[in-house]
Amino acid sequence: MAKEYIKNPAAVSALSPEQYQVTQKDGTERPFTGEYWDNHEAGIYVDVVSGEPLFASVDKFESGSGWPSFTRPIQTPDGTNYVQEKRDFSHLMLRTEVRSTHGDSHLGHVFKDGPREAGGLRYCINSASLRFIALDDLEAEGYGEFKTLFTSEEAQA
Repeated sequence: MAKEYIKNPAAVSALSPEQYQVTQKDGTERPFTGEYWDNHEAGIYVDVVSGEPLFASVDKFESGSGWPSFTRPIQTPDGTNYVQEKRDFSHLMLRTEVRSTHGDSHLGHVFKDGPREAGGLRYCINSASLRFIALDDLEAEGYGEFKTLFTSEEAQA
């Protein structure tokens, strides 16, 4: 049975002021200040509000931007991904915002300046919108199906 993800009111109430500003008010944390911009541990990143699986450390790269950067979102075995793209005209420029599907949390933006060999995209994500789950904790946290991301040939490359 598929796990159901929702915008959890209790999780929203428990957000820090910065997490609330980022996820609920479309804010941006300052570069090089977020908890995960320099995290190199194996695991997945989920929406801090809904728990939706968003990104995996196997797709994280050092962009030099000061925010966690990923080449692509996680896709579940059935092909679902929980990252939605939306046109963003704020700041007098056209960008592509990324939000979680069910939590509707603002995550960050996607740009076309990522590593070419990995598809050329850079998902530039605010740490404040994420909760990290270490590889060793995936099963206990209910995300055991994502362990395969770390055992495939692709993850070994």
